[in-house]
Amino acid sequence: MWITFIILGIVAFTFTLLLMVARRKMGSIQSVPDSPQVVTLTDQNFSNKIKIGVVLVDFWAAWCGPCKMMGPVLNDLAEEVNGKVTIGKVNVEEQKMTSSKFKIRSIPTMILFKNGIEIHRFTGFKSKETILREFERRSLN
Repeated sequence: MWITFIILGIVAFTFTLLLMVARRKMGSIQSVPDSPQVVTLTDQNFSNKIKIGVVLVDFWAAWCGPCKMMGPVLNDLAEEVNGKVTIGKVNVEEQKMTSSKFKIRSIPTMILFKNGIEIHRFTGFKSKETILREFERRSLN
């Protein structure tokens, strides 16, 4: 019985230690400035920006490590699709109405819209290749 408690204690301690290290590493990730081709979306302009064409919207927050990792991916993607798909970003801390409307529960979440209608949703960090494959699958690029 005691051995079980000791093993569980060691496992819990190890897990806590690994979690602390991971949080420290995520916190040290630097933000990359958005490309001029990435559109900042707000509660006020969101509906107008997504209603025509294909738009990939990234829901993010400044404190989110995986969101910071998505920054360079989205910048590269915006350069590569060169206007065929609009890339936009919504800060969930500042644009709460839009985040709530689309039931954003975890970040990063990216929603792909076509003429204002949601056609696909990505959650978590995704590579540029994964997103491009989804564009190809839907014949968007």
